Amino acid sequence: MPAHALCIPNVRESVSPEEWQLRVDLAAAYRLVALFRWDDLVFTHISARLPGTEDQFLINPYGLMFDEINASSLVRIDARGNKLDDSAFEVNPAGFVIHSAVHAARPDAGCVLHVHSPNGIAVSAQKGGVLPLSQQSIFVLGSLGYHDYEGVALRDDEKPRLVRDLGANNFLMLRNHGLLTVGPSIADAFLSMYLFETVCTIQVRAQAGGGELVPVAPGIIATARAQAAQVTRGLGAHLAWPGLLRRLDRHLPGYDS
Repeated sequence: MPAHALCIPNVRESVSPEEWQLRVDLAAAYRLVALFRWDDLVFTHISARLPGTEDQFLINPYGLMFDEINASSLVRIDARGNKLDDSAFEVNPAGFVIHSAVHAARPDAGCVLHVHSPNGIAVSAQKGGVLPLSQQSIFVLGSLGYHDYEGVALRDDEKPRLVRDLGANNFLMLRNHGLLTVGPSIADAFLSMYLFETVCTIQVRAQAGGGELVPVAPGIIATARAQAAQVTRGLGAHLAWPGLLRRLDRHLPGYDS
């Protein structure tokens, strides 16, 4: 059943233009995760900090598939995962443990994106983690942390270790669990996840080939940030984001309602 058939009222007129734009971009990110097949049914989250606040966020309505989510269905919550509006949908507070920890520790984290993609989990289970095997890998390895698996993220006492392991990085590999990216905007967090998942897919395929692997030289990895700025002409993720929205308009329209 599509989101519009779930009787979700349009909230555009009841929120600020800034919040509405954030809702549209966040709904687009959820649908893009589904389009790229990184989703795990209704599980995992993408959270975005509301403009002008320190402890209010938008997150998915628990129970909707990612390709059903639209701007109006997103739920406003506080730093503890409690609903702040009269949405008919619940949220999954257990899953927000990870997100709340990152948002609280990183004021620059406008968006936190977490997936359980098969390729990401496969690499997270490898002792060596991400290997320098591709051009894409250099951008991840320059800003990557690892967090050991402690079971389903239900306990607040795991938060300090999550924060420590992420540090100032934009990529976090959750061992035996999945991938997490942080960005100042939704577009930044999404493009980082695209890179992260691509790196893991390439690594799994390269290893499956059975031949000797050729690593990228460490000196090249050290210059990754400067190379990224040059190749995107200083626009970062916002160079690709408009095109991604056009792809959604062709394949999964309705996210902006």
